[in-house]
Amino acid sequence: MNLKLIEPIFELSILFTRVLLRKTCTVKSGRSLKKLAVFHALILCLFCFVGRATAQIYGSDFHTVTVTVATITAVQVSSGSVSLSITGAGAVAGQDQMTVVDQTTNLLWGVNSANRKITASTNLVAPQFALKLVALNPTQGTAMPEVTLSTTASDFLLNIGRSSGTCTLRYTGVALASQGTGTDSHTITFTVTN
Repeated sequence: MNLKLIEPIFELSILFTRVLLRKTCTVKSGRSLKKLAVFHALILCLFCFVGRATAQIYGSDFHTVTVTVATITAVQVSSGSVSLSITGAGAVAGQDQMTVVDQTTNLLWGVNSANRKITASTNLVAPQFALKLVALNPTQGTAMPEVTLSTTASDFLLNIGRSSGTCTLRYTGVALASQGTGTDSHTITFTVTN
């Protein structure tokens, strides 16, 4: 508040109050007291209004703030490992093919670039058994049909664009009775690409 501008108004209010008090004291009428009260209220309002309206800026400065957003590509699998076991419970007499399905894991992503897709691949060069993958219920993008994983990256989700989303990973292990027994250990890689 600028006190230098307000002090003269306050002094003027005191001066008028003294003059009215002299007249009031000699007249001693109720009307004069009312006038004095109204005058004080007006001076107080003027004091507050002028104090707010005439505030001065004594100095200012400025600076530039820049917000830069880099390309963000975050991909995360909700579970560290998935185990698929083909046992006698999944076998059907008379059929060579046996399968097992797991869909307990989710894929999550956050991407702020347009025209992006997610691919999937395995590190296992020559698996004994087939491992298939499909995205279920993606919140963004378009799921591709089920793919058999290989070391060549396969399109998994298309058109994820600028989004954060999630989908359920459905893995299907496929073995033929004629292939016998064994174990394949895969490392599955999900990649965001153009």
